[in-house]
Parts: sequence; C-alpha cells; structure tokens
Amino acid sequence: MKLKGAKILVESLMKEDVKHLFGYPGGSVIPFFDCLYDTPQIKFILPRHEQAAAHMADGYARSTGKVGVCIATSGPGATNLTTGIATAYMDSVPIVAITGQVKTDLIGNDAFQEADVTGITRSITKYNYLVKDVRDLAKTVKEAFYLAKSGRPGPVVIDLPVDVQLQEAEFNYPKEVDIRSYQPTYFGHPGQIKKALKLIYSSKRPVIIAGGGIIISGAHKELLKFAQNLNIPVTATLMGLGGFPSTHELALGMPGMHGTVCANMAIMESDLLISVGSRFDDRVTGKLDAFAPKAKILHIDIDPTSISKNIKVDVPIVGDAKNILGQLIGEINKTPPSKVSGGSIPMDKSKLPDLGAWQKQIKEWKKKNPLCYKKEPGSIKPQSVVEEIYNQTKGKAIIVTEVGQNQMWAAQFYKYDYPRCFLSSGGLGTMGYGFPAAIGAKVANPSKTVIDIAGDGSIQMNIQELATVAEHNIGVKVVILNNSYLGMVRQWQELFYNRRYSATYLKNPDFVKVARGFGVKGIKVKKKTEVKKAVKEMLAYKGPVLVDFLVEKEENVFPMVPAGEAINRMIGGMA
Repeated sequence: MKLKGAKILVESLMKEDVKHLFGYPGGSVIPFFDCLYDTPQIKFILPRHEQAAAHMADGYARSTGKVGVCIATSGPGATNLTTGIATAYMDSVPIVAITGQVKTDLIGNDAFQEADVTGITRSITKYNYLVKDVRDLAKTVKEAFYLAKSGRPGPVVIDLPVDVQLQEAEFNYPKEVDIRSYQPTYFGHPGQIKKALKLIYSSKRPVIIAGGGIIISGAHKELLKFAQNLNIPVTATLMGLGGFPSTHELALGMPGMHGTVCANMAIMESDLLISVGSRFDDRVTGKLDAFAPKAKILHIDIDPTSISKNIKVDVPIVGDAKNILGQLIGEINKTPPSKVSGGSIPMDKSKLPDLGAWQKQIKEWKKKNPLCYKKEPGSIKPQSVVEEIYNQTKGKAIIVTEVGQNQMWAAQFYKYDYPRCFLSSGGLGTMGYGFPAAIGAKVANPSKTVIDIAGDGSIQMNIQELATVAEHNIGVKVVILNNSYLGMVRQWQELFYNRRYSATYLKNPDFVKVARGFGVKGIKVKKKTEVKKAVKEMLAYKGPVLVDFLVEKEENVFPMVPAGEAINRMIGGMA
C-alpha cells in the first residue's frame, strides 16, 4: 500500500519507538499534524515557543539516553529551533529535529516562510537532510536516528517540504543502516591499551577527568571499578557530574573556573591525567599553556577530532568509554604480566604503584579548602537553598539548571551520585534552557522528582512554558534563586569592572503572581527560616510549582579562576 509522505513520517517515528514529540504546528507541517491527529501512540506536547520544543527534546534525551524528537514549521519555526539544536550539538545530545519547508519548486525563491534550514544548521548538527523525494523519506528517518545516537551523539535535522508530505510512496522501513563513510570506533586498539597501562603503572600522581562521555556511554559502573581498582582520584566536569559518585572518597569535585581547589590543584600537580569522555573545554583548562604542566595525558574519546584538539595528548585511545574502561579493567586483572614494546608491565593489582603520598596530599587539599560559604543571619544564601533541596531529596532528584550563578551553585552544592540526574547547558551556556529541559525530563521520567534550579534572568527566557506544565499537569518544580541581577555578569562587573553594573539589574515581575496567572502554584520565600518549609511544601505538591527565593543580591560564586589564568590561580574561597 502506498502512503503519503506525512503518514510515512508518522509510521517511521513509531518504528523508532517515539513515545513523545515536542513541537509547534504551522502551514508547512499541517499534513504531518493531520496524520498525528489519528496517532494516539505518540503523545504530543505543545510548548509555547519552538525554542522550548528543542530544549524539551534535549532534556528528554539527556535524562534517558534515548533520542529526543521535536518538530516545527518552516521559516521562523525552524529558526526558532536553532538555539536548542546548537545547545544539543555542543553537549553531544541525540535529538532529531524535523522542520517543515516550502514546496520543492519554491525553494530558493524567497517564498513565504522560507529559510535555508540545511545551510543555517550545517555547523550545529551532526548531519542534516533536505528530503526532495518521498521515496527517500523512510530511509532518511532511519539514518537520522542512527546518526543521532551512535558514535558521538548529536542533533540531526530533517527538512521536509510540504509537497513531499503529500506525495505517495511504498512504505518500507529499513531494518539496518549502512553508511560506508561513517563507521565509529567502539573498542580501543590493543596496542594503545598497552601503552595506556604502561603510563598508569609508572604514575605516582594520577588523576581521572570524567567528562560527559561517561554518562553518554553508560560507563559509570566501569569508571567506579577502574578508579577503585587503581585507587585513582576522580574529578568530574560539569557535563560529567553523576558519572562518578560525588560522595565517594575518591571524588575531587568539579574542575575548572568554578571547580574545587582540590580538583584544580590535583590536576596541576598530577603526573598523569586520564581524560575519559572529556574534550578539555576552556572552562576546565583555563590558560592552555599552563594546564597540567607536570602531567602526561591519556585521552579516551569516541570522537577522534576531539583528541589533541585543545591539549596535546601523549596516548590517545579512540573508542567508547564503557568499552575501553572494560578493556583496561580486563588487562589490569590479567596474569601473568603482558608484554609490551620496550619491556613488560605488571597486570597484577598487587604490583600497582603505591599512591599513599598522593592520597595524603589530596586529603590535605580537601580538608583545607572545602566548598563553603558564609552562613550569616539575615538574607537567604542561594547555596543554602541548593543544600536544602539536596537534603530533602536525598540526592535522588533530577536537577536541571539554567545558566549562570544558579548553574554553578547547583553543580557545587548538590551531590550527584547517579548518572543522568544533572542536566545543564555546558558548551553553549544557553539561558532559558533549564525550564523546558526539565519539562522534557519530567515527561520522560514521570515518577521522578524533577527540579529546575533557575536564576531570575534565565527563567524569563522561556517563562511562557508555565502554560505548558499547567495544561498537561507536568509536575516540574521551578526554584528561582532571585537576586534581581543577571548574576554571573554582575559578578564579573564587580570583580573586574569596578562594580559598574551596566545593564545587569533586573526589575522583575512578581513571579508568584505570574505563575498563578498561568494556573501554576506559586510560593514566595523572603526569610531564611522559611526555606526548609518551602522546599518541603514544593516537594509534597503533586503538580507543577514555582518557588521564588529572594536571595542575597550580591552573592558570588567562589572559587573562581579569572579568564585567561591557570586553574591554580583561584580567587575567593568563601562567598
């Protein structure tokens, strides 16, 4: 039987087991939405802005590991998706974004609501398609999902002209994908595994840097076993939080600009950095030529273009983090010793080098420089709000953040022992990400507590999504750390621009009234004595709720590495 292109798209999504779809209708996708009308198997969530649809798909994907899917019409609908697509691209999140397009014979004619979507998104997608023949549509969808989730994940765009949605073709959904030019490497080369072990066994001050690749590949158990077997301390990047238990004795905390003193000092004094699924982002490395000056670098990553891109690597291993850590663990437990070029290395755990002196130094840094803040009477400290949320959720909530000070406090003062429980825009730093991403995460995980920790600036970027949570009764908890400023920019202005607060003060609305106007429960908290009660009430409430915490206005995020400095040149220890 022949099916119209719109129906082929719907059937293809069902073949990919898509249960939820986020998007916004428009003229060039009406045929698709007409078919969706008769497809109750796919739950459609209508946001109030297309950017939010992309972030919802992103949150859905990050919290589950599945591909998130969003759709928008041509022109402005498609361009509104691009911020969310770029956010997913920078953080290696698998989403498939479907955009409507004008009729094929009008492409390039500046038709009404036409935009060159493939051109616009080429630099912010893993791949993109413009489908001009309905016979190619099913194959395109199959490839798009495969590309989005395989190798280093990322967003894929399918641009679909309206006339192709109305054309008919036989529906034959491919069982497999074979793209000759795309063959990701999943296992490490045995020779590189041997070289890596030689470095590890000769190291006296090793440190593991766990990045987002640990979470993407599901390698958290292997990382824990690897670190414990070798007794190597672990620092997790912003994207890697939850990939290694934050409460573990080997955990150093987050590295980089707002990382812990212990993590940064350990990196700078290390003689071996074992980077797993981290791309050495500038917020982690600080001044590149001063980064880890005493260390050899072992870099494990599935994306070969990320290796030696920012930091020169001594031993690269290309492949999936879960598989490679498994290979290393297997070799460590082998007996007798394996032979390598230049001699033999011990594989018996009892022959590992003694890291006692290194562990003693790590403990001293931890004890002397813990994450802390001044607990004064008076106004609410934002850090205390995050700590209270952690205490009452017992570390088992999915925490989603906006971008700025709220993001850093959430990273510092909530302890993440589980993967896929911290969602944040790392690479792009997208204000407005948190709330819609939290909606996507809650839709995907209805039984879990999902909390968006927001700033009063970021929340207003997509505050219209209060209508979405109210309509569908999506029980996201929104916590606003309201300091009446664009806090992180204000902090920089305070520290480096003589407190010249240019365009950073915010005259905010009454967020509680705004929430209630959308039909969402609102709570305002003005006193520190009210914090515990408000968090308890928020968590007990079954539906969506917004809590506006009026926090200390000029509280800063410390420690902080000034831009362009080495990561051991931190300022501030206590806010």
